[in-house]
Amino acid sequence: MKQLAPRYRPVDCSIARAVDLLGERWTMLVLREAFSGVRRFDDIQQNTGAPRQVLSARLAHLVDNGLLRRVPYQDPGQRQRHEYRLTRKGLDLYPVLVGLLQWGDKYLADDSGPTVVLAHHDCGAEVHVSLVCADGHQVPSAREVRPMRE
Repeated sequence: MKQLAPRYRPVDCSIARAVDLLGERWTMLVLREAFSGVRRFDDIQQNTGAPRQVLSARLAHLVDNGLLRRVPYQDPGQRQRHEYRLTRKGLDLYPVLVGLLQWGDKYLADDSGPTVVLAHHDCGAEVHVSLVCADGHQVPSAREVRPMRE
């Protein structure tokens, strides 16, 4: 007998909740910059091209939702400003961004190939995201997974 996948309800679907929080271009680009070590508003704005008001709103959204935290700094002779640093909750999104990068490189990169390759700091090997079950088996595709309710 074929087992039917559980129905997702809009009120308790983690995918829907994550998309509500993250599913906007500027939000993902701000996170890309944060993972690249870019912390200051002007640098984030320059690297993403986001309009200042949009960037300000996205940063506030990420702070309000606990993905970034504001840390004050002051350059000599300047007013106090804030850097934006990833929280644990924000850092836990790294595999998601690497997965998006990996998929984009595979299906959307132009003929010159990927613009960035991620490498492991210690050994220099290329970094990629893969699915592994709790027993340590590689899961090669979605066809090898079945959704279940606990």
